[in-house]
Amino acid sequence: MKIKKIKETCLYVADLESSRQFYTEKLGLAVIGEVKDRHIFFRAGESVLLCFLPEASKLGGTLPPHFGSGQLHLAFEVSRGEYESWKSKIKDAGIAIEQEYDWGRGYLSFYFRDPDQHLLEVVMEGMWEKD
Repeated sequence: MKIKKIKETCLYVADLESSRQFYTEKLGLAVIGEVKDRHIFFRAGESVLLCFLPEASKLGGTLPPHFGSGQLHLAFEVSRGEYESWKSKIKDAGIAIEQEYDWGRGYLSFYFRDPDQHLLEVVMEGMWEKD
């Protein structure tokens, strides 16, 4: 028995509409679920990015309560062939790239922020695969 992958990851945000605009208009993610004044969900390849208002999700209800704060981190994986295009897309969207990092063995990634100052990363496909 083994875990196959992380299917969802969650960020806690201050404004759902700002998150919608950023993740749809600037990154091109599709909205796949939404509850007004609570959360918005985006498709990110085979994964799902959940954005919750922490004051709503900490109340619980149908599902157990959860919440968080601070500058969280997640990474989006892109093909090697699209890596430079993604850097250009981010820059063209007026988003500052904070840092690019060479992980060795030919793998690069770069970092930028969303409207809530979460640290987002774009990483080349295959970086964490087994050797």
